[in-house]
Amino acid sequence: MSLFVDRISRSQSTLQQLLAGILRQSLALLFKPVANPRFSFAAQRRWLNIMAYSTLKAGGIGSHDSPVGKVPCRHYQPLHAQSTVLYLHGGGYVAGSPDSHKAITSHLARFANAHVVVPDYRLAPEHPCPAAIEDAVAVYQALLDSGVSPTSLTLMGDSAGGGLALATLQALKAAGTPLPCATILFSPWVDLTLGQLFDTDRDIMLSHAWLASGASAYAGDDTRNAQCSPLFGVLSELPPTLIQVGGDEILLNDSHRLCTALNEAGTPARLQVHPQRWHDFQLHAGVLADADQALMTCARFIHQHAMPQHDKGTTP
Repeated sequence: MSLFVDRISRSQSTLQQLLAGILRQSLALLFKPVANPRFSFAAQRRWLNIMAYSTLKAGGIGSHDSPVGKVPCRHYQPLHAQSTVLYLHGGGYVAGSPDSHKAITSHLARFANAHVVVPDYRLAPEHPCPAAIEDAVAVYQALLDSGVSPTSLTLMGDSAGGGLALATLQALKAAGTPLPCATILFSPWVDLTLGQLFDTDRDIMLSHAWLASGASAYAGDDTRNAQCSPLFGVLSELPPTLIQVGGDEILLNDSHRLCTALNEAGTPARLQVHPQRWHDFQLHAGVLADADQALMTCARFIHQHAMPQHDKGTTP
């Protein structure tokens, strides 16, 4: 095993084993059949938001919607937040929203005591690449302009949002913009050519067909373009990166390849593989103990790298 890869071990209670089994079966029955090119993107978006009702928003964390850099955003803002997280949601570039990812983002705000900003960036196919990157860069720059220090700012994303986070970093670096202090990626989709996917039969959420439809909608025929597949972009001199991935998901190889490529480029990266866990299992924070533990690990990573910044309770 690579020096940069941690295989997470767990000791599960009977209740947690039961909950994990129920969640696994529910996703296989209710999510994967709809995450399918047979359904319109509009239908997939509606269903993903409906599925979000099965996840839990963290208690005691307020939220409000307010644009940042003219991009609609959801804010989770603890009273005395010590740092800021810019979180880019997943959904294959064709679906997903701040609502669909409320469990991850609200629990992260609580565990990390951070102001979490979740852009409702433009989706394909109505807005193909690089629209999402432009929105993410606009929000990031507006946060800096509002007084948020890059030394207290962490960039995060899951799945397509993980690939978007990496592409955003590359765009910021190319523009000479100060980079965030750290990056955290959940199951990042960083190679839209789909050339080295993991065993698709083990994934209870995603299929090759659905990923191919999302890649086509977002990237067209140019899936190897580094804006769409940032694995092929410049990976040097980026912030320290933590990657988390489930052991049973189709994008497992993307995480392994990215971790290796980052370290070879001189960017410190660590990969945590959670055995017997599915794509974006962190969405079940507040229910699944493994999801809570994963987000608490993220909180520690943020605290390790972010310089505390007094939060005045204002929104840019």
